[in-house]
Amino acid sequence: MTNRRTLKHDIKLICTDLFVECIAVTLYGTQTEKEEAEALMHTIVKMEKNYVSRISHQEPGLPAKLYYRDLKRKFKANATEVISQLNISE
Repeated sequence: MTNRRTLKHDIKLICTDLFVECIAVTLYGTQTEKEEAEALMHTIVKMEKNYVSRISHQEPGLPAKLYYRDLKRKFKANATEVISQLNISE
């Protein structure tokens, strides 16, 4: 299991990359793509804040290994959903 600091760093890094892709879409996309990308930027910021705060405050009564495995699985699902929404022009 990775430590909390590494997990927080990885989540922030992924969210930063997603945010940069949204900025690129707002600069070079059509008007509707810009609006969708701006909405995604808000989603990414909320997602990052949510998952980073959940790392520091583990649910009581749940083993740490299971908690962090579930946290990673849910983050991966959310990030994949954002990526699929970012593929606007395809």
